[in-house]
Amino acid sequence: MTEKKDLNSAKKELLLSIDNVYEMYVRMLALLSEITEYTEIDAIERANKHFPTADDLNPNKKLLTNRFIVLLQQNPEFKAAVNKYQINWHADPEFIKTIYNKLKSTPEYTAYLNDADDSLEGSKEIIKFIFRKIILKSQNIIQAFEDKFINWSVDKEVMQGMVAKTLKNFTSEDPFKNKLTPISADWKEDGKFVEDLFVYTLKNNNEYQALIAERTKNWESERIALMDTILMKMAICELMNFPSIPVKVTINEYLDLSKDYSTPKSNSFINGILDKILSDLKRTNSIKKVGRGLIEE
Repeated sequence: MTEKKDLNSAKKELLLSIDNVYEMYVRMLALLSEITEYTEIDAIERANKHFPTADDLNPNKKLLTNRFIVLLQQNPEFKAAVNKYQINWHADPEFIKTIYNKLKSTPEYTAYLNDADDSLEGSKEIIKFIFRKIILKSQNIIQAFEDKFINWSVDKEVMQGMVAKTLKNFTSEDPFKNKLTPISADWKEDGKFVEDLFVYTLKNNNEYQALIAERTKNWESERIALMDTILMKMAICELMNFPSIPVKVTINEYLDLSKDYSTPKSNSFINGILDKILSDLKRTNSIKKVGRGLIEE
């Protein structure tokens, strides 16, 4: 009972960590929206100066009506997600003000204000600039996300890709036709795969550890990176429990993961050990593939 409870708890944490990536993505979109809205606050502050200039009294508020952001703000998915995660950047107005003032000082922003192009595609360029050159370069923003999301350093690349896809995919002037970027193209299928891989790996941990130990007898256990062991266990699990996934696809996937998440030498080490384990599994007829899984190349 305790083991099952622990497994369910671990699975819940896994799914929560995946949902955190989506929240990170929505929170970033909301930040972009807040920065554009600060245009109005800045205009009011300038107009209320003791000695406002003509520009202060008649500021260019083009960013406030940025086509991409307006469509994002009207998008039902976005509004629902902001509500779900209770995102509110208004809590720290100085934070947004600092970002906006930095943007105002750039020649890219000046060029945007002077450009007559007000199309949807044209409006995306300044948003890309704000995202890539202002937000992602700001230590204060990075710190804010690190404080909120423990896996920021790992998940930020996924979030960046999702934001980039959103900018690319928002092509309709009808906010109801534009879609946010999902965490997966087919989460029903992919989610089941993630859960099954996680559960099978944990349930068969001792068996997979024994297979690895048999092929690493000449290695001191403390010399083997923990991430290498985890990746090899997941690879073994996939080889043995997912008949529709070709062997080479599995091996190549975990070698790629080792490049991103483990040590510089992990790739060759994992490749060598998995190759030996694969031979062991084939010899004992422990790998059974069907359909697409039978593809060798």
